[in-house]
Formats: sequence, C-alpha cells, structure tokens
Amino acid sequence: MSPHVLILGGTTEARELAAALTARPGVRVTTSLAGRVTRPGALAGDVRVGGFGGPQGLADWLREQHVDALVDATHPFAEGITANAAQAAAASDVTAVVLRRPGWRPGPEDRWHMVPSPAGAADLLPRFGSRAFLTTGRLGLGAFAHLTDLHFVVRSVEPPEPPMPPHTEVLLARGPFTVAGETTLLREYLIDVLVTKDSGGEATAAKLTAARQLGLPVVVVRRPPLPEGVSAVPDVAAVLERLGLDSPWRQRS
Repeated sequence: MSPHVLILGGTTEARELAAALTARPGVRVTTSLAGRVTRPGALAGDVRVGGFGGPQGLADWLREQHVDALVDATHPFAEGITANAAQAAAASDVTAVVLRRPGWRPGPEDRWHMVPSPAGAADLLPRFGSRAFLTTGRLGLGAFAHLTDLHFVVRSVEPPEPPMPPHTEVLLARGPFTVAGETTLLREYLIDVLVTKDSGGEATAAKLTAARQLGLPVVVVRRPPLPEGVSAVPDVAAVLERLGLDSPWRQRS
C-alpha cells in the first residue's frame, strides 16, 4: 500500500516538502492549511483547508485516511497546532516529524533585545523611541493597543485583526524583501525600533540587516518551546531522511 503523508502546512518549507514527496513514486501527499491566508500559493499533491477539531479530530482523520506519517511544517509560532499534532500522532500511532527552519542569530553589531512574548515586547518599546515597525503578523496586535503615545507601522500579508494601537499605519506585503527596500522603508517612516518574531528563514531576514546597518534596536520575540518529548528537524532533506524517503527509489512498504 502506498504511504500517505499528511503535511500541516502554510510555510515555504511545507510547499517544498510537498513537491519533494510527490516526486517520490507511489507516495500520496495531503497538505492541510488552516485557511488564514485567503490566497495560498499552489501546492503539489492533495490539499485540504480548515481545522480538524482539536487533537481527537485530527487523530480520527489520521486513522480514517490511513495516514502513515504526519509532518508538522507550520509556522514556528503555531504553538497550538504543534501541540495538537503531537497528541494526535501519539494517539493514532502515526510517525510524526516537526519541520522547523532554524531561528535567526544576532551578530556582534546587532542590538537585539529578546523577549518571551508580544506583551514583553510592548513593555520595552517606550524606551526606544516613538515610532515602531511591527512585523509580528496580523494577529496579537492587541498586546500593543495600550501604547497610545507610540506610532506603529504594521506590515502583514493579510489585513491585521483588531484591536490595534490607535496610531497605526498598515502595509500589506509578502516577502521576500531586500535589504535596500527595507532600509528605504525604515528611513522613510522614521522608524526608531523594529519588532519581530524569531520566524527564521531568508524571506524576511533583510529587515534585520537593514536595522543593523542603521544602528536600530530590534525587539525579538522568542519562539515558543516544542511540546515535551518533541524535537524538530531543520529542513526538507532531514524530513525525507527521517521518513526513509531521502532517495527517490526508497519508500516505506
């Protein structure tokens, strides 16, 4: 029977993994999207959109669809989905792999301030100036809503959800971004401080280089920890190796 792999997607790595798996003869691939992005990019293999109804619903789906392996390739901050996936895989006796791109690391010239949450970032902002470039995504802006004396420039792929700070400009854009473009943006909007999550990857890393070159402080929200007993692999090649599909002619029986 052909192996069936479920990918919990929404990232560039998930898209790359779906393409790599569908290239393996006899491998069935389904990518599940949460549905938060209205126009997701094209994906290889089958696609389903929407939640499963918690860990029990996901476990039931894994059994009903005869899934052999579950790959959690969601965003590093999708903490709830990762926890549900770990529980569902254990309950249904399905092989589970977590794919997480490596986080960013500061260099000697970076002025980074690590915090555990958006609320922690909000606590620091008043000390750095009055204009903040906020790149933490469209959700969770309520953590900054009480900062009525600051001006925010918020960038996200989709329109952000309220509540938001009262003085907010919204820029809708999708990476990858360039250092030159990010430098221009930081200068034109007179930004005093950059706020970001430690998402990792190259698509949005240019802002960190631009901030370094301009000498701006960066408040970085740390990634949530993985569930107890769960470890991650850093790239598609490592997932394929873990599943025994690292060569096109190899597949699970």
